[in-house]
Amino acid sequence: MINKKVGRIKAEDCVFVQVDIQEKLFPHISDNEQLEKNLVTLIKGLKLHEIPIIVNEQYKKGIGETIPSLRELTDEYPHFEKTTFSCCGNEDGLSAIKATNRNTVILAGIETHVCVLQTAIDLLEEGLNVVLVTDCVNSRKAVDKETAILRLTQAGVVPTTYESLLFELTVNAKNPVFKEISKLVK
Repeated sequence: MINKKVGRIKAEDCVFVQVDIQEKLFPHISDNEQLEKNLVTLIKGLKLHEIPIIVNEQYKKGIGETIPSLRELTDEYPHFEKTTFSCCGNEDGLSAIKATNRNTVILAGIETHVCVLQTAIDLLEEGLNVVLVTDCVNSRKAVDKETAILRLTQAGVVPTTYESLLFELTVNAKNPVFKEISKLVK
């Protein structure tokens, strides 16, 4: 399937999908303290823009809950447990994404080369646009993250950073959330 070329990323077109940022895996992820800080900023900013959020968790019995700092930000949003690596392998999770009637999925989480990659590929095959927040994904090894981002970009995923994305969604300094977004990214 060929996706249309993605131009400006607009808040009203987006849904955020969080992938497997869980307690037992997170300590093993490269540069996890910075990743956590970036994810907290991203999620707070997306909430200011009223972007729907969908949380996915891989086999919670084995990998645990979403890490506490993100759990407190996302508790009120739908959570889906999965055993497939792709979030799209869980029919309820995929249905929740489609039910938002948004055509652009903002994607962040771990591990970039496994669950994030497979989710992104499946979302593209579903005809959705995928925006990968590259400073809000990671793996245990840098080469895995780098290779996954390269593959996903070649497949049609749009790479961005959390700061670039939050300002793109804001559009204008007159936007009512501009000052709050500016404070978040400082």
